[in-house]
Amino acid sequence: MLIIKKKDFINKKNLKEKLVKIKRVCKVTKGRRDFSFTTIVVKGNYKGIVGYGIGKSKEISDSIYKASEKANKNLILIPIKNYTIPYQLKFKYCSSIIYLYPAKIGTGVIAGSSARIVLELAGINNIYTKFIGSSNVYNCVKATYYALKLLKDEYEIIKINREKYGII
Repeated sequence: MLIIKKKDFINKKNLKEKLVKIKRVCKVTKGRRDFSFTTIVVKGNYKGIVGYGIGKSKEISDSIYKASEKANKNLILIPIKNYTIPYQLKFKYCSSIIYLYPAKIGTGVIAGSSARIVLELAGINNIYTKFIGSSNVYNCVKATYYALKLLKDEYEIIKINREKYGII
């Protein structure tokens, strides 16, 4: 039996990229202050593929490049049903808790700015979200990404139930 991973089918040429945040960081040393930049980039194709990356460098352009390269490595495939998620989900990352609820067609993306970018690049057009706890941009992007990573489509759920309960 040939096992094919879903990542093999991801075409990296059609991905769109959005810059979520640029942050200037200062390290104070004995003789001077060293400034560097940290950026977070989200990539997606508006059809169920999304990834994020964090880059750090002395120059802004290098930092953005590093973040986009890491985003290419973190791409995941998300099951989308009627432009929304198949079921509701709660996920905790560090001190951020995100609630994702499916919505009817025409609702739109009701989310904070950092979660909105991830959800729109993933191709989810109708969803309710709620963040509780930390509102740090990095934690919000990571919490949204890992919550979407947990989603399974109908066939995977049926397969898991067959293995767990022995249903034929």
